[in-house]
Amino acid sequence: MSIPPDLELSDAAATAAALDVLVIGTRPGASGEDDDAPVPPVLVGADDVDAAFGGELASLLSLTGAAGAADEVVKLPTRGAVTAPLLLAVGLGPDPDSRPANGAQGAPDVAEQVRRASGAAARALPRSATRIGTTLASVDLAAAVEGTVMGTYAFTDYRTATDGPLRTVSFHGAAGGDAAERLADAAMTARAVCAARDLINTPPNDLYPAEFARRAAEMAEAVGVEVEVLDESELAAAGYGGVLGVGTGSSRPPRLVRLRHTHPEATKAVALVGKGITFDTGGISIKPAANMDHMTSDMSGAACVVATICLAAEQNLPVNVTATVPMAENMPSGTAYRPGDVLTMYGGKTVEVLNTDAEGRLVLGDAIVRACEDGPDYLVETSTLTGAQTVALGARTAGIMGSDAFRDRVTGVATATGEGGWAMPLPEELRADLDSRVADIANVTGHRFGGMLVAGIFLREFVAEGVPWAHIDIAGPAFNTGGPHGYTPKGGTGLPVRTLAAVLADVAREG
Repeated sequence: MSIPPDLELSDAAATAAALDVLVIGTRPGASGEDDDAPVPPVLVGADDVDAAFGGELASLLSLTGAAGAADEVVKLPTRGAVTAPLLLAVGLGPDPDSRPANGAQGAPDVAEQVRRASGAAARALPRSATRIGTTLASVDLAAAVEGTVMGTYAFTDYRTATDGPLRTVSFHGAAGGDAAERLADAAMTARAVCAARDLINTPPNDLYPAEFARRAAEMAEAVGVEVEVLDESELAAAGYGGVLGVGTGSSRPPRLVRLRHTHPEATKAVALVGKGITFDTGGISIKPAANMDHMTSDMSGAACVVATICLAAEQNLPVNVTATVPMAENMPSGTAYRPGDVLTMYGGKTVEVLNTDAEGRLVLGDAIVRACEDGPDYLVETSTLTGAQTVALGARTAGIMGSDAFRDRVTGVATATGEGGWAMPLPEELRADLDSRVADIANVTGHRFGGMLVAGIFLREFVAEGVPWAHIDIAGPAFNTGGPHGYTPKGGTGLPVRTLAAVLADVAREG
């Protein structure tokens, strides 16, 4: 489990504070007449630090190659100009207000720039540093806190002798007013992201359905969330054919976890659903061996939903939230479900299984029907649903589908949080491709086109009429298989916890 740093507000001058490292921000400077000369970066929220260097800090940084580019980190010995022996200048990228109107779609706003820069700075800290100060809080305190906490994240449960120093991070330039409340709220959000990352990064031999259910219950009970766990016998008695069908090939049986956060002043109710496939071999339709280890992340949606409802309770958010989380392990064996099987889902709909590697939509179908029985005002589901998401949108952009108005609302919230996402359609002509020879619906089509959209159409079949809903496909963004960037580490990312939390807060404001 990652140990987050201690966080504190400071009204002391960053130049005189007792620190090991002082973090400041930079942006690209404007080119002069001599295009060959180095362009000093623009300092952000660091006038007093610049003054301590005699107004020459930007020039000194340019000699090291600093240009203010996003994710750029430059270390500069201070030689006594400030109390901290090491200055860490981190690039935010261009000022959003200076970008042309035809700039990159989805380019980050100032808050996300600060969040990413704080994360990059946190990842670059010397191992020996124990007291860190940052002036990025003067630009956006909440973003600086979130980026710092998420950037310091490290999953070390399975490593030996790797404990780093216990760190204290002080945020300079943001004290007073409601700063303490904003710091506490941002820290809770970032720690919820880290909690989801811990679950995602836990190996599947230690996070199987029963253990996942136990950990989810433990997390929920710690913050006063009501817990209900259905085991395989109870699932069978209630008719959860999708969850049971997927889980029947494993020696470790499935679970369904129901978590409830209620608030006496709530006027709206939101259902959250997350896919909890603790490992996905593809079943009888087995996956290729290459990169199958990444399927330890196939429960990312469930991890994020569990972390989000716990965050809502911790923040005492005035909205009622119920999370329905199906958990199963998709394995090939003599008892596994087969292509050609017909499953009777919770609620009675029948599904012809044409591919056992399209298992997520089966467990989600059960969970969505059960979630809708509570009569929610909105339903949000998230899952590593389709490889087609990465084909369409890449590894960092989630696909968001659902009822048009609510889908667009969730997309807007996702963009505002910095996690991002792209609204996708559910074309009616694709529904016929899911027609089954023997059942109400098939779980896949006979072709590869529009795979993410087809999966969304399948899920729509299980959403109760009149319930606004959105599905967030995080097949790529949930698990970073490349190098770390900004506040995003390798492995589990915890996306979309911040989006889900912001959606709940947005709905709470309706009341």
